[in-house]
Amino acid sequence: MAPPLEHGTHTSGPTRRSLLAGVAAVGALGAAGCSRVATASSTEGGELLDRLKAAGVVRLGIAGEIPFGYIDTNGELTGEAPELARAIFKRLGVDKVQPVPTEFGSLIPGLNSQQFDVVAAGMYVNPERCEQVIFADPDYQMLDSFIVRRGNPKGLHNYKDVVEKRARFATGTGYAEIQYAVDAGYKESDILIVPDQVAGLNAVEAGRVDVFAGTALTTREVVKKSSKAEATKAFAPLVDGKPHVDGGAFAFRPTETNLRDAFNVELRKLKKSGELFRILRPFGFTEAEMTDLTAKELCGG
Repeated sequence: MAPPLEHGTHTSGPTRRSLLAGVAAVGALGAAGCSRVATASSTEGGELLDRLKAAGVVRLGIAGEIPFGYIDTNGELTGEAPELARAIFKRLGVDKVQPVPTEFGSLIPGLNSQQFDVVAAGMYVNPERCEQVIFADPDYQMLDSFIVRRGNPKGLHNYKDVVEKRARFATGTGYAEIQYAVDAGYKESDILIVPDQVAGLNAVEAGRVDVFAGTALTTREVVKKSSKAEATKAFAPLVDGKPHVDGGAFAFRPTETNLRDAFNVELRKLKKSGELFRILRPFGFTEAEMTDLTAKELCGG
């Protein structure tokens, strides 16, 4: 894993997963079988926190992605974001969290159409999303890494290597890594798009591609039991010629600044005490992925 990143590292640029069109979002969420939450009030800063306290439950939008937010084999809600939500909302006087599973591209449309109260899916913060929702400060930061054959026979350590060595390249559906590769000079139509890091590992092991690009966390976790593949050292992709670092955070409706601000207060306490790392560590996060980045920085303002 790369050493901790400097606070001033460039952070603007694409996201881990692209925001898909929201037209189909309502249908996808309806299929999840959940009713709408109460509509937002006109009170400045919003009254959602007060209503959540009264109800004793907060609905979390999740995208079924390990390790960020998912339902485990026992049918229980878990992941770094839901576990962090449990800790923070309990401090805010809300004892229960309830999952609302949906597709990743439906998270922001679903949030803004009142399908759930908060996005708890490890969502990357970027300027485009900041125009649609408000974010808490990031609870983690993330670099990229490759899955390659053991021994890394082609010597692939960054996107420039992939282009120069004409490697067969794969990444996940909607991943930011698509744009990183294209920016480095890789032809987008030549990229093999697969559903996730497990499919990426399978493609590398089967020899269908030379490399799969994903987050440092997901690549190092998925190769642990592989005898044919390994993860490369984490690295920062270049955006506009500068090292780029992503940060993941909770998202709220733009009117709910009171809830976002209260959430941030408790998040800062967890960071300062070290409790945040203790919550995230079981999901594969390292100390290098703890961060002091702010939503303001990542939103570009």
